[in-house]
Amino acid sequence: MKIAFHTLGCKVNQYETQALKEQFMQRGYEIVGENDFADIYVVNTCTVTGLSDRKSRQYIRRAKKINPDSITAVIGCYAQVSPDEAKSIEGVNIVAGTNEKHKLPDYIEAYVKSKGVDCHVRERDLLTEYEETGVITSMDSRTRAYIKVQEGCDRFCSYCIIPYARGAVRSRAKDDIIKEAKSLLQQGFKELVLTGINTALYGLEKGYDGPLPGETAPDEGGADLSDTSGDLVYGIEIIVKALNELPGDFRIRIGSLEPNVINADYARRLLKYERLCPHLHLSLQSGSERILKAMNRSYGPEDYMKIVSMLKEHDPGYGITTDIIVGFPGETEEDFRASCDIVEKAGFCKVHVFRYSKRKGTKAAEMDGQIPPDVKAARSEELIRISEATAARFFAENLGSTRRVLFERYDDETGLAEGLTDNYIKVYCETDPSRCNSFADVELIELYRDGVKGRIRG
Repeated sequence: MKIAFHTLGCKVNQYETQALKEQFMQRGYEIVGENDFADIYVVNTCTVTGLSDRKSRQYIRRAKKINPDSITAVIGCYAQVSPDEAKSIEGVNIVAGTNEKHKLPDYIEAYVKSKGVDCHVRERDLLTEYEETGVITSMDSRTRAYIKVQEGCDRFCSYCIIPYARGAVRSRAKDDIIKEAKSLLQQGFKELVLTGINTALYGLEKGYDGPLPGETAPDEGGADLSDTSGDLVYGIEIIVKALNELPGDFRIRIGSLEPNVINADYARRLLKYERLCPHLHLSLQSGSERILKAMNRSYGPEDYMKIVSMLKEHDPGYGITTDIIVGFPGETEEDFRASCDIVEKAGFCKVHVFRYSKRKGTKAAEMDGQIPPDVKAARSEELIRISEATAARFFAENLGSTRRVLFERYDDETGLAEGLTDNYIKVYCETDPSRCNSFADVELIELYRDGVKGRIRG
């Protein structure tokens, strides 16, 4: 049977889709493109915004137009949070929540026999165990591989539906992570990207609430006591340390980190790992202390800038990316200006700007001072312009330097190979296709498109 996948949302969803593809291939299914004729369509959904929900519903309807007799399975966050709504969409046959994805092959084969609409969604309180999906051996990319290390979030930011969709914090077994990493490196991948719903919370679900200033050690539950260096290793550093010790020519990158967990002291601990890229994605969400408090973010702009300053002092070219929400309930023009100011000050190399989207069941959805759509749109456009200018400035500051680039693709039309520096700058180089999936020391020489042009040295 032919099966197609459509994935919305985050890198975690992309990882989980790949895990499912491997499960189905092992059972003899043929994987086809998402717009091809298939017997089964799987929609791995996102529910971060209302737009995500709409995109999920649109693809479901499109799949049924391609093959009206197909089986359609809706899985993931939208299915978890709104199972009745997902089940009611015409043409949907199977609904599976975030902790039921790994059972999808069984659910589909059971459906073929029963032909009844099946819904497999567990309440959030029951999402307490890490859903092991097996060791991934390949990905669509042959260069960068994502490794899921953690699931769930218990921070309950006032705007965010994800804790309800993904459940409690739970960490993947260290041995399984390392096993998967070794497999991917053997397949030729050159970059391992650690990802999760809240990657910073890895290993910290057993009572420890994050690395606080002045604290020397967490309780036993969040620490790797097998380390014999004399320095207690805890949190995501457990995995970074273990990967850093593996043989081979590769690098490590960490996905989204929360500054309410990863403070300046903890970030400084990570600088000693030579394979770890000089780039962190530190989610900010707002430059306004008042808005951060309303969001239930347990840090302020000054705390955030302490991390930025420390990293920039270590390496002026250190790459920092972030997320910012505009139009949060009650956001004044002054609050918005604070976000613009911190973008200018921090010198981000990339800012993901999101318009606040009301999510039913969150505290922010019931707050007074909901911002009109036209105001949110205007603020989003302005902040994107500022962010692009800031990114260009960061790129310009790196001109003349030599950075290690991992080339990922070759454009036949331009004759340019494209890749990322260790500090997350997109680089274009005149070279040949054989450079793909390999490292090179590249001198950054001029601004170009959404990054820079470079010259390979040596």
